[in-house]
Amino acid sequence: MDRETYKGCVLWGHAIAQQEELLEQGRFASSGTITREQKLVEASGVLGLFQTMEEAEQAGLAWARAWVDAHL
Repeated sequence: MDRETYKGCVLWGHAIAQQEELLEQGRFASSGTITREQKLVEASGVLGLFQTMEEAEQAGLAWARAWVDAHL
């Protein structure tokens, strides 16, 4: 899980390891979470599958930044 502060919110990028028998194109599913003042603001569903944990986390953070830009 990767974390950053952006425009007064704390953003989280998540990488969820996938089981090999379910694997088609990637090893890690990505999602993002936004909190503000320690309260949940928004959470994504699965954003996609990625080969590395870092790529998945960065995709989650990118989604969270875009959500903040569009809604707050």
